[in-house]
This record gives sequence, structure tokens and C-alpha cells, in this order.
Amino acid sequence: MQLLLNEAIYQKVIVDLLPQTERFLWIVTADIKDLHVPKGKRFVPLLEILSDLIDRGVSVRLMHAKEPGPRFRADFDRYPNLLESDLFERILCPRIHTKAIIVDGKQAFIGSANLTGAGLGAKSAHKRNFEAGFLTTDPGHLKEIMAWIDQLYLGDFCAKCGRRAVCPDPIA
Repeated sequence: MQLLLNEAIYQKVIVDLLPQTERFLWIVTADIKDLHVPKGKRFVPLLEILSDLIDRGVSVRLMHAKEPGPRFRADFDRYPNLLESDLFERILCPRIHTKAIIVDGKQAFIGSANLTGAGLGAKSAHKRNFEAGFLTTDPGHLKEIMAWIDQLYLGDFCAKCGRRAVCPDPIA
């Protein structure tokens, strides 16, 4: 287990680890906004990296609590395979507050950072949020967090959810 703080989260998880995904990527976040990341010598929307992963046959699951910001939505429409590919899954659940990124079932980042420019993005050190989290490769931790995320994704909690009346897109 490795503690990651602030820019180290961005570098280790977003820049180094995420593009190396080979089989599947799960991202769980409360807030989701425009987020740009390096690709070669330029910065691109994270959605472009997700689209590239899908092009390589990687399954991507994105779960979030509220509607994305307007720039994220505009960027989303620029990547057709996020709409058309069976390899991309997106769930909106207003009760999600977890922030986790699972790569190939081998590594998981669990921490405070939302999927936003200020949380995980390429903002300067003077404009970023103060974030902390852990990167783990522990098989026990991975098994437990993945089983729990699967329960969320499959809607196991929907039937008894106290927020169902305000849920924009009930899973079950």
C-alpha cells in the first residue's frame, strides 16, 4: 500500500497507471467535471484516454453521483465509442460518494479526489484541491472493493434506497 498526496495522485494514477490498463478500468466518483491529461506533447480530455482504451479493447466502467459539468458533456459527445461501444458502461447514482479507480483488478486507488481538474487533473499546485489516498495491490482489499462496486453497479441497493424519488436513472 502506498500513500499518495496531491500531485502524486495525478502523476502515479492518472498519468502513469491509467493509460497502461489492459483489461478493465473502473472509475467511481461523486463529482465529474472537465479533466485534461497529457497525451504526448499536448493535453487532452481524460475522455480521449478512455476512448483510446476502448479502441484497444479495454472495458471501462464509469460511476458517478451527479450530472457532469457542461465542458465534460461537450467533450463526451466528441468520442462516439463512449456512446456506441459495449465496452463503455456509465451509471449515475446520487448516493455515490466513493472515489476509487480500479485498474485490471490488480491495483486500486481509493481516496478523497473526485474526477475533476481540481481533484485529479492538471491544475497547478496553487489551484488544485488538497487530496490524499492510497494505492493498493493487496488482493484482499481489491477483492472486497471490487465486490462492493459490483453491488453498486448491479443495483443491489436500489430497492431499499431512501433517495429513489430523486434518482435520475434508477439502476434496478
